[in-house]
Amino acid sequence: MNDAATPDRSVSPPMKRPLRWLWLALLVIVLDLGSKLLASTYLIYAQPVELLPVFNFTLLHNTGAAFSFLADHSGWQRWLFAAIALAVSIGLTVWLTRLKADERLSAAAIALVIGGALGNLYDRLVHGYVVDFLSFHWQGNYFPAFNLADTAITLGAIGLILASLRDGRRHTATSDKRDPHE
Repeated sequence: MNDAATPDRSVSPPMKRPLRWLWLALLVIVLDLGSKLLASTYLIYAQPVELLPVFNFTLLHNTGAAFSFLADHSGWQRWLFAAIALAVSIGLTVWLTRLKADERLSAAAIALVIGGALGNLYDRLVHGYVVDFLSFHWQGNYFPAFNLADTAITLGAIGLILASLRDGRRHTATSDKRDPHE
């Protein structure tokens, strides 16, 4: 039983300096933009360079979102996706500042998503399209090309799902241990 005089040990304190996790976002941005610069410099547009039987480097420009969603429109989507990336990055940064000390997986995942979103935002604002160059294929079927920013966003989303599942199990375990007569 928890009374006012006994501190609740199940609640962790706020994370000290939560914005320190933005170093990971910065690393994602640097690696993403550097790899896109190399791809744009050394690859010929739409000419695959086979590295493995299932993987190519293929320089492509995506004016849409994931899977080229809205890519065939007149250009307004550039600003829509830029605004979404900026809003998501701001919202995630606020969320990052509110994490508890033991929420390191969530912090890393949020930083990965922020870095990926800002890497692709840079492309949209500067080029009007996102540079993609990683291309997987299997038996003549090609999957949508992507880049390191997309990879970071995907890994961050997976990390947030895992953190949520872990936190849900912790909450259930904590609830099960409480005295039902409280």
